[in-house]
Amino acid sequence: MNTFGIPELGRFFVLASVAFASMGAVTGLAAGARRSLQGWRWAKSLALGFAGSMIAANLLMIWALISHDFSVLYVAKVGSLSTPLYFTIVSLWASLDGSILFWGGILGVYVGAFALIEGDRRREYTPWALGVLLAVCVFFAMLVASVADPFARVTPIPPDGPGPNPLLQNHWLMAVHPPFLYLGFVGMVVPFAMGCASLLAGRLESGWLAPLRRWFLVPYAFLTVAIMLGGWWSYEVLGWGGYWAWDPVENASFMPWLTGTAFLHSVMVTQRRKRLKTWTLLLLFATFLLTLFGTFLTRSGVFNSVHSFTQSDIGPIFLGFIAVVFTATSVLVAVRESVLESEAPAGEDWLTRRVGKVHPLSRELYILAQNLTFTVFTMVVLLGTVFPLVMEAWDGTRLSVGQPFFDRFALPLGLMIVVLMGLGPALPWGRMKQSTATRRVLMPFIPAALLGAATLPFTEFSLITAQAITLCTWALWLNLAEYATPVRQRMTSQNEPVFTAATRAFLRARRRFGGHIAHTGIIVVVLGITASKGFQETSEVTLTPGQAVEVGGYEAVFTGAEEVMQDHRKSLVANVVVRHNGADLGVLQPALNYYPRQREPIPAPDVRAGFTHDYYLSLMAVAPDNSWVSLKVMRTPFVTWIWLGTLITAFGTLIALWPTRARARATAPSAQGAPA
Repeated sequence: MNTFGIPELGRFFVLASVAFASMGAVTGLAAGARRSLQGWRWAKSLALGFAGSMIAANLLMIWALISHDFSVLYVAKVGSLSTPLYFTIVSLWASLDGSILFWGGILGVYVGAFALIEGDRRREYTPWALGVLLAVCVFFAMLVASVADPFARVTPIPPDGPGPNPLLQNHWLMAVHPPFLYLGFVGMVVPFAMGCASLLAGRLESGWLAPLRRWFLVPYAFLTVAIMLGGWWSYEVLGWGGYWAWDPVENASFMPWLTGTAFLHSVMVTQRRKRLKTWTLLLLFATFLLTLFGTFLTRSGVFNSVHSFTQSDIGPIFLGFIAVVFTATSVLVAVRESVLESEAPAGEDWLTRRVGKVHPLSRELYILAQNLTFTVFTMVVLLGTVFPLVMEAWDGTRLSVGQPFFDRFALPLGLMIVVLMGLGPALPWGRMKQSTATRRVLMPFIPAALLGAATLPFTEFSLITAQAITLCTWALWLNLAEYATPVRQRMTSQNEPVFTAATRAFLRARRRFGGHIAHTGIIVVVLGITASKGFQETSEVTLTPGQAVEVGGYEAVFTGAEEVMQDHRKSLVANVVVRHNGADLGVLQPALNYYPRQREPIPAPDVRAGFTHDYYLSLMAVAPDNSWVSLKVMRTPFVTWIWLGTLITAFGTLIALWPTRARARATAPSAQGAPA
């Protein structure tokens, strides 16, 4: 007898999303071409229909997981009666089919938000943007409806399931990192569609650049935090004591962040000087394509990584979609690029029309240099990530491009970015006198160099570490000076007290201050990476009960091991008493966690984190009779600065996202849109 349950209802929602997206894409593009008000309203309604259907499908799957409905194929794959409720809910993105469904749900949130927030404003652009946006939605909805169908009915219904991926259950960060990464990756489709709309409309005005930039900043902030959460998870879970290994899937999230950062700087030149329009759009399109490429890496099974899913039929389909998007955007840029650059004065050569005349002591030049550095960095990471795949496909040779290759290029390129982050804010738009530039830029270098030299005895005279600390300190000084300068000017000209001057200066230039805060966060991250690598102390030891090891001024005494049983796993725990300067700091309990689906144990290090350093214990092996344990003991300075610096960057991004009242009034006339 046929039944109608969660599998059939979920299938209905998915097919409805396919229909809404397909009709909305055609309607939106037609409304843009014909400048039809009625077509735009229909497209907006269909977009909301897609959003509602996809969100409903995700909520239904969550209910199926919670209620342990093993008639649903995805629940039968990742569900388990013994899995705690929290991990049951987050197993929505634990496997391939559910992750694609979750992707579609977040896509629905972004599509619905764009349709509601933009409303009837800027109707010369928004129908085009919504049409492109829904065209992308068609692809993902079709994936959920076909090769990645999570709602297929299972017969006979199994009594229980295997549970989610053990890595998802081993630490709470794995429940937080993927949603942030998805919010960053998926959200890039909105500015991508808005960039396509500007080419289709043949215009790229400040009234469109402002919302485009804001829609970009939202996923950019999520992606920034997601990268930090991924590093933190690696540090807290994998047991090797590091946070970044240049894993191919790590690289896949880093590359769109690089091009996205370049876009945010390039769009400033486009807004202020009406130049670099094509280059700015190319960076925007590259960022979206790299998010698709990153998704392909995790879902095709081409890499053996802790981040990736198993082999599936989705890989070739995704690669084909990337090829279609790349071809379509390339053709669109080639055909419509000349229309965007038509505002430049006649008589200028090709390069000047697009870049403009740049003074050597101007912010524009250093933004161009920064863009070039970010682009080279992206190409290096892309080459190191893709080259093994190309060689294997070419002649079957299996190669591995490891950390030394990436570090060789990442160090000079990273330091160059730090230098440019110091120079850029210190120089004005236009030009500056050489004497003023020398005083502003070179004077802070003297104390920074002295600080870098002072660190040499503590790093076995590592010149690279001293150089990095010098440049970071110098760039940080220049950025902090940019906070103080407008405050000092208001205190002098307006005779305001320091708190009032600081508050009013911030409120009048939130976007500028947000950029400086983001720069400060990145510099803090680089300082944290430099110090954690340059001053780290580590030891690998085997201890019996009562034995101790001293690392970095800490004494660790192993007192015994025990076995802890839980419903979903078994843990072998080492009890280690930690002392520092004669004071007892308590017991750390690094563990090895065993899961039914996992052949090898998953480490669970115990970390005593502090502002200046972390004390890190990782359990590597335990004797069968618990008579000895092998431990990795580390004292790593300033690791916390990496996490804090990333949060500072995200906070600065959110401040830059907040538009000023003056800017809102300035863009109000264009908000009416063209007549239908």
